[in-house]
Amino acid sequence: MSQSITREAALRIALAARELDEVAPRDLVSALAERLDLPLTETKLKSVTVADLQLILQGDEVVVTGVPRESLKQAVRLLWGEGVSGSELSPVQPYADGDLPGSIRVACASNSGEELDGHFGSCERFLIYQVSPAESRLIDIRPTLEADQAEDRNVARAELIKDCQVVYVQSIGGPATAKVVRAGVHPVKVGAGGTARDTLARLRAALLSPPPWLARIMGVEAATLAKFATADEDA
Repeated sequence: MSQSITREAALRIALAARELDEVAPRDLVSALAERLDLPLTETKLKSVTVADLQLILQGDEVVVTGVPRESLKQAVRLLWGEGVSGSELSPVQPYADGDLPGSIRVACASNSGEELDGHFGSCERFLIYQVSPAESRLIDIRPTLEADQAEDRNVARAELIKDCQVVYVQSIGGPATAKVVRAGVHPVKVGAGGTARDTLARLRAALLSPPPWLARIMGVEAATLAKFATADEDA
């Protein structure tokens, strides 16, 4: 089961099945897999509509008719993750380009909640943040199960986060590091783990006076070089 469905997706399906009353969670998993294909991920569940669910319930795996439309709507909302009690995932916040001036995009390898507890090649998801000196905003959650079906899983995982400038991981191997760098992403190992928010708080402070590696990513002058430039101007 762990190879075909994320823990978060399993929670949503179980709650949706409870809303539908007559449907067993195992039957709903089978029916959804028949329509959406394995692996079942949060991303795939967010694509399910009320019409889709009606067809799923009337398919070969599950035959349930006469379900009130409001129950169908609520089940779909649960599949999408809306109002899921006990969900380990934090709500994603809206973001549009320009909302956070001076920000960069950061991925964090995670297996649970907003913990930075994932290895690059085996984490269940990447948490995507837009980070400025003033704020860290969770703007997306990207499951990795689909990437792991690719011939080269490390390349597929790197593609999944290629719009980010930095990825924080607990660990990453040499070959995977090369593929991440090739995708234009700077990997940073945080062996101690902890929460993503704590790590990003330190990054936010660094954005104000960036070391060379971060300045290069931001396209600005490094703090260690800026003081020499000032000294030259004063001379």
